Amino acid sequence: MESTEIRKRFIEFFKKSGHEAVPSSSLIPRGDPTLLFTNAGMVQFKGVFMNEETRDYRRAVSCQRCVRAGGKHNDLENVGVTARHHTFFEMLGNFSFGDYFKEGAIDFAWAFLTEEMRLPKEKLWITVFETDDEAAAIWEKKAGVSKSRIVRMGAKDNFWSMGDAGPCGPCSEILIDQGKEVGCGRPECAVGCDCDRFLEIWNLVFMQYNRGLNGELTPLPKPCIDTGMGLERLSAVQQGKHSNYESDLFMPIITRIEEISGVKYGSDRDKDTSMRAIADHARAITFLITDGVLPGNVDRAYVLRRIIRRAARHGKFLGIKDPFIYMVSGRVIELMGDIYPEIIRAKELVAKATKGEEERFFETLERGLSMLDEEVASLKNKKETIIPGSVAFKLYDTYGFPADLTADIIKKDGLTIDEEGFNKSMAEQKAKARLAWKGAAEGAGKEIYKGLSSAGLKSTFVGYQMDAASSRILCIIKNGISVETAQKGDTVEIVTEETPFYGESGGQAGDTGIIVGVQKMFTLKVADTARPLTDLTVHHCTIEQGSITVDDTVELIPDLNKRTATRRNHTATHILHASLRKLLGEHVRQAGSLVNEKGLRFDFSHFEALKDDDIKKIEELANRAVLENIEVTTDVLPYQTALEKGALAFFGEKYGDMVRLVSVPGVSAELCGGTHVKRSGDIGLIKITAESSVASGTRRLEAVTGEGALNAVIKAEDALKESASILKSPKAEVPGRIRKLLEAQRELEKEIERLKAKGKATGAVDLVKEARAVNGVNVIAALVEATDPAELRSTADALKVRIGSGIIILASKADSKAFLLAAVTKDLTNRFKAGELIKRLAPIIGGKGGGRDDMAQAGGSLPEKLDEALKAVYKAVEEVDGK
Repeated sequence: MESTEIRKRFIEFFKKSGHEAVPSSSLIPRGDPTLLFTNAGMVQFKGVFMNEETRDYRRAVSCQRCVRAGGKHNDLENVGVTARHHTFFEMLGNFSFGDYFKEGAIDFAWAFLTEEMRLPKEKLWITVFETDDEAAAIWEKKAGVSKSRIVRMGAKDNFWSMGDAGPCGPCSEILIDQGKEVGCGRPECAVGCDCDRFLEIWNLVFMQYNRGLNGELTPLPKPCIDTGMGLERLSAVQQGKHSNYESDLFMPIITRIEEISGVKYGSDRDKDTSMRAIADHARAITFLITDGVLPGNVDRAYVLRRIIRRAARHGKFLGIKDPFIYMVSGRVIELMGDIYPEIIRAKELVAKATKGEEERFFETLERGLSMLDEEVASLKNKKETIIPGSVAFKLYDTYGFPADLTADIIKKDGLTIDEEGFNKSMAEQKAKARLAWKGAAEGAGKEIYKGLSSAGLKSTFVGYQMDAASSRILCIIKNGISVETAQKGDTVEIVTEETPFYGESGGQAGDTGIIVGVQKMFTLKVADTARPLTDLTVHHCTIEQGSITVDDTVELIPDLNKRTATRRNHTATHILHASLRKLLGEHVRQAGSLVNEKGLRFDFSHFEALKDDDIKKIEELANRAVLENIEVTTDVLPYQTALEKGALAFFGEKYGDMVRLVSVPGVSAELCGGTHVKRSGDIGLIKITAESSVASGTRRLEAVTGEGALNAVIKAEDALKESASILKSPKAEVPGRIRKLLEAQRELEKEIERLKAKGKATGAVDLVKEARAVNGVNVIAALVEATDPAELRSTADALKVRIGSGIIILASKADSKAFLLAAVTKDLTNRFKAGELIKRLAPIIGGKGGGRDDMAQAGGSLPEKLDEALKAVYKAVEEVDGK
């Protein structure tokens, strides 16, 4: 039975039993930034299992695409080596949310495998948790499985937990005996053995307990069912194959690899491993990029980079020297596009992103492998088996070799990596980077804030509601020490009970402004505002008038013009983000931002430079939202509720139970703590001023809004007016006039080159007349006018045509440099080598040189010696004759 039919029958079987067919969710878990990838069918239902959300159905069935290549569940190093490990796989699963429980789950599983799939009952084995008498009894009495084929296992194998605390329960696995010939051959081989004889097909999890923080188990009021069965394993079993890679899910992909590499699958054990790894990785790469992941250096992006580079290295084992994975991914799309049409829509993105990453890796692969080979040889000579962590780190940092790729390569030599040393080198690099970013003093300064916070000091930000506020000074910090009072001229840090000043965070710059006394006469100029801790805002000030004391009442007044401009730019950032995702695709993710009163900078994940037309369309989309003058709403609400409203959650971000959702309805919805305009129309105009690369897979947009955008437009208009005035043409005709001028300039340059060539040809005739015979060969030695070696070559070519057979030595000077060129016609290169002639002449002009037998050149620092060099030509010709 083909895999397509199995997938279809599984869904239909459970739909007939009242299950809601739920489409596969993305590989990027929605609303779960703690999880790298969707690694099981239950991930999209996690909120239901945790009683955090409800669905309008209590039974569900799905075929979920999954990736296990990072974090706790990581099968990467075994992929290609074993018959059943994968980075990407499809998990068939049925779920019950407080509906049927153990008996229903067992009935459904047994009926599907024995009736729908017609697997032989006598070959099926069952495992249950060691104390789960209920499940064991159902298997024996209801399903009719012999007691001898029901095996009780411990918690390691048959008890499942969602985490250290939360829903958990015993599980029951269904295995198939593939026969002794598939096993390890040991007499004690039985269920639980690591060999492939007893192959796990389906895992049924009975979620019936809640584990408390103290480890205590209490029964759940509504037990649930979560099951998972790998489509790859079931397909292999149905098709009589003992390896998943020999099923119809992989063999068409392996055939494509055969076509690209010229290597036949089955001809070599090591090459077979490489072909299996590439086939698996191509599936993972295709679906990860489709779901918005691009190669990079952090989190999901780094896992994808590791997978691509591992596949590229396996390609090298097969003799493939050019980028190829994108072609294998093309075959994956052909095979699976009917089931997952989104990969067809992402075909171009997958090809470009994959090929680009391959090209970058191929640039350093050879040099990295060469360094690694030298290190391996050195270790073998010393009879050592561990690659130093510093070497592994250099391979990572300089040549782009992930540590697990290095470990993979050296495994065949019986070597391992010093992981502790590698991690130490990585930590040292990060520490240096942090020091460079933040400055050495910040770490020391932050300690005082932590101490103050621990002592109960905190300030409340009120700037969302008001542009100025009265408060009282809680703390004065001077020279890193908390003081009671400060005088005119002092530079201090001030903490107040409440503040309308926004402290720098989330990419938005801190406010500036003034703080003035209410009962006393003093003025502080606020140069910056920081937020070193979540509940602490610190004003960096200079006391311009009077003196201040802790407990003084103050009026805090941010610079309203700067704040208004910053608001425009921040909301514009959200709108641009949404416009980028709409135009380029949902793989676009914020990778950093900077927002202040002058403009905005927005970094985002994308694999190539934006075309001018793309930038124009993004501007149009963004400004359409501005023109619609949409009300910008902010809501403080539970994190899960925000996600349900469509807010984006990014891996690695830390969110509290309550979050602030900033929405431009119909355009964008983002979790954000910054300040924003009240309506999109307040932005005025968004003008993109630059687009550039930040790093591999990361692009940057720079833009201005409001008055900044108006000034940018005026500046561009002034430049156009000035150009029109210079060209004496209407503004609309400026581009056409410039094109015509450039065309005319190119024609003039061509004419100049033609005249130069004509002059050289005329000069060549004169120089040929001056040729001298040396050992029966015509030799020309002359000083000519040429500004660089290229002109010398051009003159020599003209002379070779004129002379027919002979040797030409030309000299020229430019500034304080001397140039020599030797040319030998083809018929004489068996007697005279141009390179040998240059080697004899170059030292005279204080230089050195070399080249081919028919042409060589040299440069030197003694142009005054050129005449001497030319006089030495004839003797040099005699000396090299026949050598």
